[in-house]
Amino acid sequence: MKQLLIVGFGGFIGSIARFLVSKLNLHWHFLSIPMGTLTVNVLGSLIIGFLAGVSAKSEIISPAMRLFLMVGICGGFTTFSSFTNENLTLMQNGQFFSVLLYTGFSLLFGFLAVYLGYITSNLL
Repeated sequence: MKQLLIVGFGGFIGSIARFLVSKLNLHWHFLSIPMGTLTVNVLGSLIIGFLAGVSAKSEIISPAMRLFLMVGICGGFTTFSSFTNENLTLMQNGQFFSVLLYTGFSLLFGFLAVYLGYITSNLL
């Protein structure tokens, strides 16, 4: 039960942060790509990569804190389900190039961000 509360509270914080960042969709446009969701997924990948790197080489972050930060906050913050739904909407609107670009950017920058986060953790 304790673990559920830890993850749930982290998810609450991550979801609120995602909601606030995703408001970028209303103000920042690039080829019809939902930039708020792209930003959330890349930033979340950077953060979870950093935390994974720190956790892999030290015990600075306790198991409970890993649950809170990685499963709770990062899990609530990133939005893969929103990503797939937005791609469906783009497809339904005939914006196939935007689907390819959005998916490519998400995968490329998400991977690069998680790698950068992991490498950055080596600086500690």
